[in-house]
Amino acid sequence: MRQHDPARSPVVVDGLRTPFGRYGGALREVRPDDMAAHVIRALLDRTGVEAGAVDDVILGAANQAGEDNRNVGRMAALLAGMPIEVAGQTVNRLCGSGMQAVIAASHAIVAGDGDLFVAGGVESMTRAPFVLAKASAAFPRGEQTLYDTTLGWRFTNPRLADAYYPYSMGETAENVDERRGVSREDPATAAASTMGRRHSSSPPRRGPRSSGCGRSPASSRARSPAWIRRRWASDRSLRHARRSNAPG
Repeated sequence: MRQHDPARSPVVVDGLRTPFGRYGGALREVRPDDMAAHVIRALLDRTGVEAGAVDDVILGAANQAGEDNRNVGRMAALLAGMPIEVAGQTVNRLCGSGMQAVIAASHAIVAGDGDLFVAGGVESMTRAPFVLAKASAAFPRGEQTLYDTTLGWRFTNPRLADAYYPYSMGETAENVDERRGVSREDPATAAASTMGRRHSSSPPRRGPRSSGCGRSPASSRARSPAWIRRRWASDRSLRHARRSNAPG
C-alpha cells in the first residue's frame, strides 16, 4: 500500500455561497451558471488567489437538464473570467454532488494531480425546465409525456424501476427513518457537532468558510490563507523550473 505523504493533506482555504432561496423566490431570475460564476469570482477576489493558479474547477450539479446542462463547472469558470487554460468539470451524485466535488478535489490533491482547486455545487430548482422525449420517427401520434425536471426521476428505465422503485427524496427520507431509526433531528445534531469541532480547531478569522481546496503544508499547524498562497506560488515556480530544465 502506498504511504500517504502528509505534505499532500488537503485543507479548505476559504469558501463562499449565495443565500439559499425558496422555490420561485428572490433568485428565480438568476441562471445557475451565472450564480456559480459569481461565487467563484468573489472567492478568488477575497482570497487573492490568481485565477490561473487553479488546477481545476469541480462543481456538483444534480439536475443538468436546463441552463446547467453539459458542463456547468467549465461554463461557470469561464463566466467568472478564469483563463481558458483552467480546466472545469461537473460531477453528479444527486443531492451529494457538491460534497462529491470537494471529495474529488481532495483525492486529486492526495494523488498529486494538482495543488489548488475550486470545488462546490450549484442548483436552481426554480429554473429546471420541462422536457419532452425525442420522437423515434417523424410526426409522432398519440399522447406525449412532458416531464418536470425540478425533482425526481424522469425517463425511468422500466427494468430499473421493476428492480429498484424510483422513490422521491421525500419518500427516501421516510424510508431511512423507518428502517434505520434516523430522525429529522439526528442529522442536524451531527452537523452542529461537526461545525463546532471545526471552529474549535480553526484560527479566528472574519467571514464564512466553506469549500475551496488546496494542498496543506507538511506541518499540521493551522496556516493563514496568505501563507498558503505564498507556498503555492513557491511550489509552482519550483515545478516550472524543473520542467524547463528537464532533458528534452
